[in-house]
Amino acid sequence: MTLKVIGSGFGRTGTMTMKDALGTLGFGPSHHMTEIIDHPEQLTHWKAVFAGQEVDWAEVYAGYNSQVDWPGAYVWHEASIAFPEARVIHTERPEEDWWASFSGTIGKFFSHADTMPLPPHLADLFRTMKGKGSWLEQTFTDHTDRAAAIAAYRANNKRVRELIPADRLLIFNVAEGWGPLCGFLGVDVPDTRFPHHNERREFWDLLGGEPETA
Repeated sequence: MTLKVIGSGFGRTGTMTMKDALGTLGFGPSHHMTEIIDHPEQLTHWKAVFAGQEVDWAEVYAGYNSQVDWPGAYVWHEASIAFPEARVIHTERPEEDWWASFSGTIGKFFSHADTMPLPPHLADLFRTMKGKGSWLEQTFTDHTDRAAAIAAYRANNKRVRELIPADRLLIFNVAEGWGPLCGFLGVDVPDTRFPHHNERREFWDLLGGEPETA
C-alpha cells in the first residue's frame, strides 16, 4: 500500500472531515493524529521524524492510502517526494477562522499539555512535538501569538503553491463539498452528504476534556 493522497493543510482546516470524505471515496484508511492516539505503536516512527532522523516513509504510512492533519502535514513535502504519484490536497479556510479554531484547540492544548492527564504514549509524543527546536517552535515561533501563528499559516499555504505543480494540487475548502474533490480525484460524486464535524468538541473529547482556564 502506498499513499495516493497527501494532505498539506494545517490542522484545523477541516482535516477530520477530509479523513471521512477520503474514506467514503475509497482512499482510506487515512492517517490523521487520531490514528496515533489509537495506535501507540506508531510513536516510534513519529518520534524519529520529529528528531530529524531519516525514516522509511513506506513504513511510516504502512496500511494507509492517504494522509491528512498533523503530524503528517508537517512533512508533506518529504511525503510528496517519497510518493511521487500521490496527489496533494491542501485544505485552507479564512485565516481568522483558522486562528479562532486553532487557538481554542491545538494551541490551547500545547499550552496546557504538561498538566493534563494524558495516556503515557501521548504525553511522550507531545513532549517531542514541543520545546526548544521542536515542531511547535519551528512551525510557529510562538503558537500563542496571533500574528506569529497566522504568519506561519500563510507561509505554509504559500510554500505548497510554490513547490507542488498545479496539475498535482487541489486547494480545497471543505465547505465546497464533493464537487471539486471528486473532480480532482477522478471519482464519481457519492450519493451521500459531505461529512461534517463539530471538531472543537470532538478534539477535546479525544483528549479527555478541555482544561479550565482562569
